[in-house]
Amino acid sequence: MNHASLASVLQHPAVWLGDGRTPVLPTTMPSSYGVLDAQLPGGGWAVGSVTEILLANGAGSGELSLLWPALGRIARAREVVLIAPPHVPYAPAWQQAGVDPGRTLWLQPSSVTESLWAMEQALREPACGAVLGWIQGFIDDRACRRLQLAARAGQGYGFLLRAGRGHGASSPLPLRLSVATTPQGWQIHILKRRGLPLTTPLNLTHEEARHALAGHPSAFVAAGSLSAAAPRLSH
Repeated sequence: MNHASLASVLQHPAVWLGDGRTPVLPTTMPSSYGVLDAQLPGGGWAVGSVTEILLANGAGSGELSLLWPALGRIARAREVVLIAPPHVPYAPAWQQAGVDPGRTLWLQPSSVTESLWAMEQALREPACGAVLGWIQGFIDDRACRRLQLAARAGQGYGFLLRAGRGHGASSPLPLRLSVATTPQGWQIHILKRRGLPLTTPLNLTHEEARHALAGHPSAFVAAGSLSAAAPRLSH
């Protein structure tokens, strides 16, 4: 087709021309927190992608409360993989949250390099619906891109959980949140998202959490072990 023919086709009233400003929204799963979903592209956690959640109060400070509702739905059909969690996962709590311990794998690699390798492999596996990695230490842009590519290949949900606030830091990951606990609940800063930036924080109350979680307790305890249905696995 020559340029003249193409120009003629483009002038037809049935042809819609994009203006480059309309975003292509990702396929998502709602977080079940309305105030958060209203600000996330597509209205929830994006499939085939990695979300970085920076924990201002350190790992194990309630971050699972944000993920419980989605993990419960994901685990109905696919596996959930935990990599280097800060405390021992408590199987009855995971089960009460709707995550069958038989669909849960717990990996405890011995280094950051091994943790990143394990997370990448799990994300690439289509049977893994969600991969949560509590990975400390320096992670370069190349490693983040590898995680993102692996999530795209496996079409699961990746969550990179790290201590810190992250304000002013850059990352190639498409969605970055900073979560801080408050006396009322949690304050969330969306540090990076597709589309227009959000300059004001979001506040989630304990009441909203109880509504979203339907009374699910914390799934971390200082000591204990997973049930025989979900044994500890080591890389």
